[in-house]
Amino acid sequence: MMPMTPNEIAEATGGALIHAQPGFDPERPAATSAVSDSREAGNGSVFVAIAGERVDGHDFLADVAARGAVCALVDHEVDAPIAQILVPDTVEALGLLARHNLERRRAEAAPFTIVGITGSVGKTTTKDLLKALLGELGPTVAPFGSFNNEIGLPLTALKVGPSTRFLVAEMGANHVGEIARLTTIAPPDVAVVLKVGCAHLGEFGSVERIAQAKSEIVRGLVPDGAGVLNADDAHVAAMEPIVPGDVLWFGIDPEHVRPGELTARGIGQDATDHPYFDMTDGAETVHVTLGIRGAHNVMNALAAASVARRCGLGLADIARVLGEQTRISAHRMAVSTVTRDGVSFTLIDDSFNANPDSMRAGINALAAWGKAGRDAQPEGGEPYRIAVLGAMLELGGDEGELHRSIGADAVRAGVDAVIAVGSASDPHLDALAADLAQGARDEAAASGSHVTVDLAHGADEADRLAVDLARDHAGALVLLKGSHASGLSALASRWNPAA
Repeated sequence: MMPMTPNEIAEATGGALIHAQPGFDPERPAATSAVSDSREAGNGSVFVAIAGERVDGHDFLADVAARGAVCALVDHEVDAPIAQILVPDTVEALGLLARHNLERRRAEAAPFTIVGITGSVGKTTTKDLLKALLGELGPTVAPFGSFNNEIGLPLTALKVGPSTRFLVAEMGANHVGEIARLTTIAPPDVAVVLKVGCAHLGEFGSVERIAQAKSEIVRGLVPDGAGVLNADDAHVAAMEPIVPGDVLWFGIDPEHVRPGELTARGIGQDATDHPYFDMTDGAETVHVTLGIRGAHNVMNALAAASVARRCGLGLADIARVLGEQTRISAHRMAVSTVTRDGVSFTLIDDSFNANPDSMRAGINALAAWGKAGRDAQPEGGEPYRIAVLGAMLELGGDEGELHRSIGADAVRAGVDAVIAVGSASDPHLDALAADLAQGARDEAAASGSHVTVDLAHGADEADRLAVDLARDHAGALVLLKGSHASGLSALASRWNPAA
């Protein structure tokens, strides 16, 4: 955070400075960070008191005062020994403070670039790769995990300080207008649009409305800002006319190659699902082997590479850095060996969240594992593949059919077992999981596949079913993939607490 005085913070947020303590100097630039979690407060902190569903930050002002916080943003005065800046809405004030912080940084002589990323899938992985790539060029700030909303993005923007060269801003949306608001806080110099899928289809109503929402990041570009667009997605490609400056393309479909597009040729995967390919812009070609797993991450890598190349990193260095990134944010294609109740198996933990596009990507990764290197598997064979798939939410009126199609896709991909995970306490989740299981059974019957299909009424039952299957099949490979509500990320943490 750019050092600020309490008076400057009050002016930036439209607030009133109250409850100043003896010896408090409102003109001393003592504020150097902003937090919304009282446990993270310390000397120089501005604490943003947010009233949540379960916890109200206003209850912790005495704690942050004891930790050395400079002041607190509040929506009502609190009897605590700390200076307070009274505002009508602390979340809105947080955004205003973040915007002021970025304006302060832009006013410095040293160059500073904001890169915004959106898309129905791949935002966080692309953000993680881009942070590593841009870090080769200068100090880079990027969100932790998936901090991409009206609270997470401003908190990330407030980590930008005088020496920051790049800010990578992940921008998510549950409704039209949300990304537009985020771009008023952090107007990007470069906007990346990965894909328009059907995540949150129930909230938006149509894929076209989703495309409209994603296009807001392009409309929010600074004058002459650049757009980095997926040439293989018609909805994304259609955003070209609204890009105010240069358009950079990435993609893998040879039918959609645009001049100067960064693309991948000769895509393959090794025995443990690490993708490799030749990356080329038409003039220069380098070989890349990703340090992370999943063929779907080739597109995410191309998107990140396009931005890094734009910012001055050469293709050879881009290939090197992409190969060095072996860990990204939690519960995203994380591979480990699990020992549970005397049974060992390999876990692919992709349980952070799920929509139909990311679910298919996870299933394909499970199906591809070991195909390129049978000698890497026990006794030269392939692993027994278990897909533990949770219900997906916010898919609208077609949610039942979408779940049935995912179950069918899992069978067609060649998995050996499907465990559809619902909830004993949530009939809606359970019904969606039942649809997924039914889709798998119908496809197995139609194709003559010998696939084991189970319906688990919660993560605990899924735990037992998966471990029992792994006990009966040495060298089993288990994929965890589902919405947060399915509880599969908690199951992943139970299986692998050290991750």
